[in-house]
Amino acid sequence: MKNEYAHHTHNDCRIPRWTKSEIFQYMYARPWHKISDFYLYLVCTGGHSSLHSLFSSEKNNSKGALECSHDDNESNLVNVSLKERKGRWERKTFKIVLSYHGGSFDGWQKQPGLNTVQGLVEKSLGRFVDENKAQQLKEKSLPVEGCVSVAGRTDKGVSALQQVCSFYTWRKDVKCSDLKDAINASAPGKLKVLFISEVSRVFHPTFAAKWRQYFYIFPLEGSVEIQVSDNHKDYSSRKCENDELQHQTEHIVHGNCSTFDSENNYLGDVQICMKSSSFSVDKVNQLLCQLEGKSLSYGVFARDTKASRSTGPPTECFIFHARAVEAKLPCINKDFTEDTKVMCVELVANRFLRKMVRVLVATAIREAAAGADANALLNLMDATCRRATAPPAPPDGLCLVDVGYGEFDQENCLIL
Repeated sequence: MKNEYAHHTHNDCRIPRWTKSEIFQYMYARPWHKISDFYLYLVCTGGHSSLHSLFSSEKNNSKGALECSHDDNESNLVNVSLKERKGRWERKTFKIVLSYHGGSFDGWQKQPGLNTVQGLVEKSLGRFVDENKAQQLKEKSLPVEGCVSVAGRTDKGVSALQQVCSFYTWRKDVKCSDLKDAINASAPGKLKVLFISEVSRVFHPTFAAKWRQYFYIFPLEGSVEIQVSDNHKDYSSRKCENDELQHQTEHIVHGNCSTFDSENNYLGDVQICMKSSSFSVDKVNQLLCQLEGKSLSYGVFARDTKASRSTGPPTECFIFHARAVEAKLPCINKDFTEDTKVMCVELVANRFLRKMVRVLVATAIREAAAGADANALLNLMDATCRRATAPPAPPDGLCLVDVGYGEFDQENCLIL
């Protein structure tokens, strides 16, 4: 029987790529605490404009867009006046925009025994639950807590500057200021409410959102050498697929790739290059730019998702904006005196799959280091196995910057 390796889409054996262990080594051996401190500073100060300080004002004129992006969005939603509310419309629904430091929590989703953002928010809103709901919870021996819906769940270590969630209650005496004070008191310095407004009952933070904006900061300082083991240098067990030659095995001898077909017939030698221990930020930007303005299936870039969501429309995402640029991270900790050289990646899409951003960043870095073609990420869309993409980049560098309920405007992006 002929063996097929459809998940191997890297046909050019002259481009040696990092293995999974080498990627982990390269990604995690970096000063991630500096990135975590920077995000904590943004949460404490509410200074979204600090992200703009990473770039020159000449190239980015969208300063202040983040702070006001949630002020007038409710005008686009169906609204019902207080006097006309009857039946199910009598309940009050609140839109809550908050920021939190990912390193201080075990992710967003509430889980038993873990310190999660959702768990803290719902616990703090428990005293605003209406009497009927409170009685139902007590009868089930459950704690009296609020119930919130969120625009996007973040993993452990992932920060958020403008996460959006909603909470509703049948109590008419609840005010926005009461909710804000209760949530802010739950984890001072780590969790902060930015805006709270009363919206229509039809508002849902997940389904009403038209785009989501993520930001990833990758430290570039320091020299991280890729330690290639003898097995990786040998390449004798590597398998590749070539549409023209149809070879399935290859052997590396003194820097040459000897290719053979399915019947082990010799086809010739190809000179290969050694693995690089660095990458170009401009190359990463070139790879990401190819994704803009396209609706593609990103199932191969997702992780920890059900098999039923591995193919078809559930995996399709439309990326509005995908850029990368080199910048200087301002010094926040007094123990450090110099700014940190970093790569900033900005991704804006209508939706994202689980761990999709982190896998995209890691794969773009791997392909850039290998010197792959500009359409390398696009070629991976046809892969049938997720091993064709890199493992997720560390969560410490990822931040949910904003969630939009109006039409996307590229002028409000951080990297133009």
